Amino acid sequence: MTESFTPLTSAIGGGLIGLAATILLATMGRVAGISGIVKNAVFERNMDNRWRWAFIAGMLGGAAIIFWITGAAFEPRTDFPLGWTLVAGVLVGFGTSLGSGCTSGHGVCGAARTSRRSITATIIFIGTAMIVYFILRHALGVVL
Repeated sequence: MTESFTPLTSAIGGGLIGLAATILLATMGRVAGISGIVKNAVFERNMDNRWRWAFIAGMLGGAAIIFWITGAAFEPRTDFPLGWTLVAGVLVGFGTSLGSGCTSGHGVCGAARTSRRSITATIIFIGTAMIVYFILRHALGVVL
């Protein structure tokens, strides 16, 4: 697996995420929580969903533009077991439902609004990730 540290592109990407979240909050009064946006776009049937689909299209379109410009978006992992990937996906989905949002909603938007609930959720997300990484890497020997 190729290791790459890209502080400039990471800072630009983070800035764009913050800008998108700020614009959404300022113009529509909505929090840019991706799991909630996708869930409501898929499962809710009303006219209020147009902005959600536009937001999703903008994320996918932005990724497509970067791929078109650079020729590569990321290097997919081929050495990680599919079973672990599926379990991880299910746990992330369960966690975002249980926590009433994901890291973009709580970590980016909620923490910026100094929401105690979101700051607590973000601390729990990060702490859980550290524990899971330690268990997988050191107790189970999974190379991450």
